[in-house]
Amino acid sequence: MTHAPENDLPGSAAERDALLGAVHEAATQVRERTPLVQCLTNEVTVNLVANVLLAAGASPAMVATPGEAEELAHVADAVLVNLGTMGADHRASIRSTVAAAEGARTPWVLDPVAVGVLSLRTRLAAEILVHTPAVVRGNASEIRALAGLASAGRGVDARDDVDDALTAALAVAGRTGAVVAVSGETDLVTDGVTVVRLTGGDPLLTLMTGGGCALGGLVAATTAVASPLVAAVTASAWFNAAASDAALVASGPGSFAAAFVDAVHALTTDTLVERAAAGLRVGALTATGARA
Repeated sequence: MTHAPENDLPGSAAERDALLGAVHEAATQVRERTPLVQCLTNEVTVNLVANVLLAAGASPAMVATPGEAEELAHVADAVLVNLGTMGADHRASIRSTVAAAEGARTPWVLDPVAVGVLSLRTRLAAEILVHTPAVVRGNASEIRALAGLASAGRGVDARDDVDDALTAALAVAGRTGAVVAVSGETDLVTDGVTVVRLTGGDPLLTLMTGGGCALGGLVAATTAVASPLVAAVTASAWFNAAASDAALVASGPGSFAAAFVDAVHALTTDTLVERAAAGLRVGALTATGARA
């Protein structure tokens, strides 16, 4: 079934309200249940990812050693797989961990860092996508590359607009069954049928090393307590609101990073939903022969 992006239709007020209610519940559950999130992530950003997860109420476990990583995937509540580090041990851990997570029905999130630019990680991403990730989260260039489309990405930097990645996001969602979350000035989240757009955040996020990695960790934490679509929307809304708050008190990128962690911690679930509601749009896609 092929979806046409131009058929993106506005959703009903009831659908939007239901999604906001689910976001409130997901954020509440992260804080009440303290999900254990295993993170196989970029060595450069381990500290920020762990601190953001702690600030949100989750329990991070930065376990990526072959022989241990796959064991933890059986007992963790969720797993983050970030392709920012591509050493031989890390690649071996990723392969065994996603297989273990699939077998244990542990939701896992793929962050395809620099896929489409560097060949080793591009091949690895294609290989592990068969292990049914709950969410694939990346920038527009990475998502286009995952779908086999031309991409203007450069390293970890996106050079494509979020809306240019809609067709690619739908293709990846259709092929893998995953929810696809595309980060940018306006975030886009889709399960292949519903399309959610969220505005917010602050440009200082792009000057903080590891922002995308930490967002991937928060997506993983929310997949432990909510459906993949709700999880991705909740994490994006949480990130956007925290970034806006941090920017109000930061004097530059360095102070922003510390203020951002504080803001993730300080956001109440009620405030999170209020802020999400201001910049959230829910739509649906028509398909040939299907209802609108």
